[in-house]
Amino acid sequence: MHDPYSERMSSGETRAAAGLALVFAFRMLGMFMVLPVLATYGMELRGSTPALIGLAIGAYGLTQAFLQIPFGMLSDRIGRRPVIYVGLLIFAAGSVLAANADSIWGVIAGRVLQGAGAISAAVMALLSDLTREQHRTKAMAMIGISIGLSFAVAMVVGPLLTRAFGLSGLFMATAAMALLGIVIVAGVVPRDAGPLQHRESGIARQALWPTLKHVDLLRLDFGILALHAILMASFIALPLALVEQGGLPKEEHWWVYLVALLIGFFGMLPFIIYGEKQRRMKHVLVGAVAVLLACEVYFWQFGTSLRALVLGTVVFFTAFNLLEASLPSLISKVAPAGGKGTAMGVYSTSQFLGAAVGGILGGWLYQHYSLSGVFLGCAAMALLWLGFAVTMREPPYVTSLRLPLSAAALDEVGLAERLQAVPGVADVVVVREEAAIYIKVDTQKLDRMSLERLIEVAPVTC
Repeated sequence: MHDPYSERMSSGETRAAAGLALVFAFRMLGMFMVLPVLATYGMELRGSTPALIGLAIGAYGLTQAFLQIPFGMLSDRIGRRPVIYVGLLIFAAGSVLAANADSIWGVIAGRVLQGAGAISAAVMALLSDLTREQHRTKAMAMIGISIGLSFAVAMVVGPLLTRAFGLSGLFMATAAMALLGIVIVAGVVPRDAGPLQHRESGIARQALWPTLKHVDLLRLDFGILALHAILMASFIALPLALVEQGGLPKEEHWWVYLVALLIGFFGMLPFIIYGEKQRRMKHVLVGAVAVLLACEVYFWQFGTSLRALVLGTVVFFTAFNLLEASLPSLISKVAPAGGKGTAMGVYSTSQFLGAAVGGILGGWLYQHYSLSGVFLGCAAMALLWLGFAVTMREPPYVTSLRLPLSAAALDEVGLAERLQAVPGVADVVVVREEAAIYIKVDTQKLDRMSLERLIEVAPVTC
């Protein structure tokens, strides 16, 4: 028996969130580890050009973007775990294909196949099945932090693995991590009773159109698209800048990213704490985007020495990790009651589409306009994002609840309107076919007794 308003996650919820965060981290490591090395080592592959290197980096995101929502819907029908297992096996197969390629086209084919293992929506749906609504923001924040950490770790491990074993060894390592993800899902993540057919567990058709026209959600969707586009394009240019402008051999790049990892991770934490405690996450978001823009202008104008490039990379990491960790939490806050699963599906699609756009555009810009063209292109993307971020409203600081309704409460006329009038209730939707109600509440302002009296709710078993 769990109090639906409890602030503490159960042991099962903690295991689910931690295990699935690890699965996400291993998959993202497989995507991120190529970033610091493919632009330098990839030119040794037969048929390589900068534009094709960019395509190889971005191809993963293309198939991810197109397939993850269909895979998420498939998981509603056949179960989360079968889809996740098959997706991880496809990812591993793509890694093996890329590892055995001797031309850039073979690597591109492997990256396309890697992306076809599109399990993001299914993993998020499983997380939704295994956690209560009021703790889902915390669970998604854990996944967001794991992705940010995996990015930073990949920047260090990727160059070290490639230095020791070449690109082939790097891709084989990503295959091994995909197989390890299967072990984690099977052995660490608690068993669920099967897909829960409710609006928070995945894409709800009836919530899709409202999500696509929700202005604040669209701002955040564009934000994650821009963030990953800037990331992919920047890491076509940065490894080359370290070699060409900084005079640092490609085998030594790992220490630059290690320094940036350590400083950047700890540097972002005070801003997240400040934003959440003081309820000023919009200001934190806008500030981080402005810093990202400044980094790209800095690389363009002043990235002519190793010291300058290292300093810029540290600041870039700090801003990226802060944005990567905070954007999923903002989606959860802004999404309407009962629409969080749909909002996260569109958000994840935008993220992978951004990775594809950034890789392809970054390679093209470098081939035609050199390093300056890439940094200026990233600065333009950040400037556009900043315009959207400034006009965003401060997000509501709310917790989501899904509560069962009694038969009497379900038949009441005007229940949603009366609930909406309860102090602390921000949004309400009654879903008769689920005999449940979705509520978003501000726990600091909520009149809990009035809420319970209206819906006749007792502590529920999760």
